[in-house]
Amino acid sequence: MILAIDIGNTNIVIGCVDEKKTYFIERLATVKTKTELEYAIDIKVVLELYGISREDIKGGIICSVVPQITSIVRLAAEKVLRRQILVVGPGIKTGLNILMDNPAQLGSDLVAGAVAGINEYPLPLIILDMGTATTICVIDEKKNYIGGMILPGVMVSLNSLTAHAAQLQGISLEPPRQMIGKNTIDCMKSGIINGNAAVVDGMIDRIEEEIGKKATAVATGGLAKAIVPYCRRKVILDDNLLLKGLLIIYNKNKG
Repeated sequence: MILAIDIGNTNIVIGCVDEKKTYFIERLATVKTKTELEYAIDIKVVLELYGISREDIKGGIICSVVPQITSIVRLAAEKVLRRQILVVGPGIKTGLNILMDNPAQLGSDLVAGAVAGINEYPLPLIILDMGTATTICVIDEKKNYIGGMILPGVMVSLNSLTAHAAQLQGISLEPPRQMIGKNTIDCMKSGIINGNAAVVDGMIDRIEEEIGKKATAVATGGLAKAIVPYCRRKVILDDNLLLKGLLIIYNKNKG
């Protein structure tokens, strides 16, 4: 198995995965002030919780959208595993054909998700990664990454709403009791959950209209499980997508 780490703006997703299964997935808070030793302790504790020793792990790989801590987390993982850790970026083979104005601008997390999606699902493919931002990736029937969209994430929208409306308080991300809310809390819950589900449905419709084909839709990310059950379009929930993509990329580069 390998250690796969996805460093996001809000959470760091960490897991162990091999060709047969994903052994675990956990989320740590992304803290830019943490030291290499603090992250090493976090990683070591997570591995110990699942009874995994460093001898069980043959290597590791990281994708990151937070460059300030990428090197710190890499060194922390190397301290724990005593093995070299790959970082998805320039010089790493992915096998993904990116048809963007500047392919280098594509986030390594989106690259990993696309690589896994192409390997596992029918094409064309729409991948929705619902984290701090909601990112949408579109892959055509020839396995080309043709572009996508970025919009405010679920919690970013909710936090902005409560921060700028004096009479609206913070709420937990729980399902509303019904579509049409009867009090302020239920109105907010319905708006944030059903509203984001409607965004997902609408974006899938518009993407299929533009590419002229029906597409497979796959959702991943920490907030996807709260939204996907309320979508009217069929959306496959795959919480392991990025880690599976990181495993594929690791195997392409392990030599």
